[in-house]
Amino acid sequence: MAPIDIFLVLVVNVVWGFNFVAAKLGVNELPPMLLTGLRFSLIAVLLAPLIPRVPRDQWRPVLWVAVTAGLMHFGLLFIGIDRVGDISSAAVAIQLNIPFVTILGVAVLKETIRWRRIAGIVLSFAGVAVIGFDPHVFNYLDGLFLCVSAAFSMAVAMIIMRRLRGVGVFALQAWMGLVTGPSMLLLSFLFEAEQGAAMAEASAIGWAAVLYTALGSSLVAHAANYRLLQRYPVTLTAPMMLLAPVLGIMFGVTLLGDALTPRMIVGSAMTLTGVAIIMLRERKIAGTAP
Repeated sequence: MAPIDIFLVLVVNVVWGFNFVAAKLGVNELPPMLLTGLRFSLIAVLLAPLIPRVPRDQWRPVLWVAVTAGLMHFGLLFIGIDRVGDISSAAVAIQLNIPFVTILGVAVLKETIRWRRIAGIVLSFAGVAVIGFDPHVFNYLDGLFLCVSAAFSMAVAMIIMRRLRGVGVFALQAWMGLVTGPSMLLLSFLFEAEQGAAMAEASAIGWAAVLYTALGSSLVAHAANYRLLQRYPVTLTAPMMLLAPVLGIMFGVTLLGDALTPRMIVGSAMTLTGVAIIMLRERKIAGTAP
């Protein structure tokens, strides 16, 4: 990799790792649906000039990506982060999108996998199960389940994204903002309460969380990651992003005082190792394919 791209890898990992902290701080002051709606509404406003720039035959898959990756993934994730006691378990659970997308690739795209990747999938899910059986996590299993569901929604979106043609990263982000922002604000109006009071009482930290998740995570990090995906194989860049959940755990422990129990350490190591096995095995197969 060129030095600038190695730097971008570090930037993406740090931004996405700290995003778990920003999200947790944000949902502490703003209801999660409202926070998600504000985040994506801001993205829609900033990227409004790019909204029409989608090939005519790509409208339907782009809308499906907006629903699965925007509305469902981030909606479930922010609600899950609001309910979990710490961000460490959420940072690990969201990595299940890799084994999920591998399974969907076999079921939907008729891809083939070998025993090592199957072992990686089993190890990934076993790791999250270990975390789930930690007595420290028993009080917020519903939040952990929502984070796992968010990972599955992103896996569905990734399958759809594989078939997109001629859609730029910012055009896709614009449509995600246009669909997710108003939808989440409507859901917040229907299912959450005292949004006005929450916005009036939100501190600078709460509003900084909205800006960070929108500008830092969605725009800067996704744009940098898109550049990497254009220049290098996904099976090379994807394993490098495993630093993000590790940083998320470190930030949670050092900045938010999250408890890091032995069971959570073991479960996290199992899940991240399983995800790495899946990705590295994909790289080996891709290198030997005709």
